[in-house]
Amino acid sequence: MNRSLSFEIFRYAAILTIVALSLVPTLWMASMAFKPIAEWSATGADLTWWPKSPTLDNFRFLFGESSSDLIVALDRTAARPILASLLSAVFGTLIAMVAGTSAAYGLSRFGSGGNLPLALIQLRIFPPMAVMIPVMIMWAFLDLIDTWYGLALVYGIVTMPFAFWLMKTFFDDMPREIEDAALVEGCSRLRVFWKITLPMMRPALASSALFVFILNWSDYLIGLLLTTRDWVTIPVYMASLSSSMTGQLYGAKAALGLIAAIPPVVLGIAIQKHLVRGLTFGALKQ
Repeated sequence: MNRSLSFEIFRYAAILTIVALSLVPTLWMASMAFKPIAEWSATGADLTWWPKSPTLDNFRFLFGESSSDLIVALDRTAARPILASLLSAVFGTLIAMVAGTSAAYGLSRFGSGGNLPLALIQLRIFPPMAVMIPVMIMWAFLDLIDTWYGLALVYGIVTMPFAFWLMKTFFDDMPREIEDAALVEGCSRLRVFWKITLPMMRPALASSALFVFILNWSDYLIGLLLTTRDWVTIPVYMASLSSSMTGQLYGAKAALGLIAAIPPVVLGIAIQKHLVRGLTFGALKQ
């Protein structure tokens, strides 16, 4: 066996090992979601990887159906938090992508803005609590506390720097000659941006939007501070799943975690044909 073949075998074995280890928490969560309370509250030798008596009770419990094993009643089901997370994450991503893409294109093509890139990234440098205290005061004054649109607006503002920096990199890597040719033919700058630049940026837009959506979807701190009851998000609602009698409701939390994993996975599958191109855009530029 030559050295190159040995190296390839070792490389693939290492990759498979890393992938398997990274999947362990996901597999454990999926297993826990289908276990009855007697199994997910077990300890020591009674704790098993796979459910001995698979059940959907944890999912039913989340949506208001009572369980004979869980001596606790939910004061609210998981339906509203799932809707709140979807609305706030989707519209927050839309706000971030529109604002970030527009700013990135202007700065990449016209070179104006002065210290704008540094000013934008400073939004992520400040400690979150230092930023959220004045935001809470303003949102309370504007009556935006515990609303999905108030949450979406903050998500859009907070994640806009990521969209800006990602899209600026993609715009910098895109050849300007195509746009210049369209301008010479009589197209306006706005028409060039809408009809030529954005279609070419489809892979970059897809990968950036997925990254921003995951940030918004998984947020806990902002949702905790800006919601109280009606529009709490999935992470905030998940933290409340506990009982004084049974302790942490690990089965219900695992079931909700499995549900929460669906939108990012579905979105990633939907844009997979653009995702690889977007992540490697400009990688071969000399």
